[in-house]
Amino acid sequence: MKKRLRNSGRTAKVVRIDSSRPDPNDIRMAARILGQEGILVFPTHGLYGLGADAFCNASIRRVFAVKRRPAHQPLLVLLSGNKDMDRVVRTVPGYAEVLMGLWPGGITVIFEAADTVPVCLTGGTGKIGVRVPAHPVAKALIEQFGGPVTGTSANLSGFPAPARVMDLDPEIRRQADMVLDGGTLAGGPGSTIVDVTCWPVRVLREGVVPRQAIDDVLRKG
Repeated sequence: MKKRLRNSGRTAKVVRIDSSRPDPNDIRMAARILGQEGILVFPTHGLYGLGADAFCNASIRRVFAVKRRPAHQPLLVLLSGNKDMDRVVRTVPGYAEVLMGLWPGGITVIFEAADTVPVCLTGGTGKIGVRVPAHPVAKALIEQFGGPVTGTSANLSGFPAPARVMDLDPEIRRQADMVLDGGTLAGGPGSTIVDVTCWPVRVLREGVVPRQAIDDVLRKG
């Protein structure tokens, strides 16, 4: 039986971690927390994310509650690589494969969600946003955990996402079970979000990857 964490309501434990060469012991500890229905703050390329087991309904509900996020707004997931796509995606359109060539990095691609994906994760939309992260800590965490992890930003809904742990909202720090502090991140815009469930594809948000780069990749095929 899965052991569940019981949040004490106290500020989350903060673990300093090397963003370029994360300590495997810290990564294993963080992955165990994910496996116990815990949630943690961890560094991604530009901003800090809020991670949870993307296939655990209880963990997903905790993320929504901590962020005060409306239930109809989906959460994206992070994967360790393209090999895990069939765990979360119903099908990959041929024209989407060239966009996946931009991974790892700052593009979130929206697909039709697989039947096994929790409805609460998709906000009832039937779609799922997927990204393969480039940041060494995020990459190591997902690989160690062995499954998809939520990659939503570690902020209250409607407020700026933090690039430093010291800028985390006190409520996030109180509700999370662990914070992996990788120092000051690059900041800037979030990932570019592209919906490939339709053709032509739709750029829902232009972020770190310019829209022109998306158009160029699609045109070249």
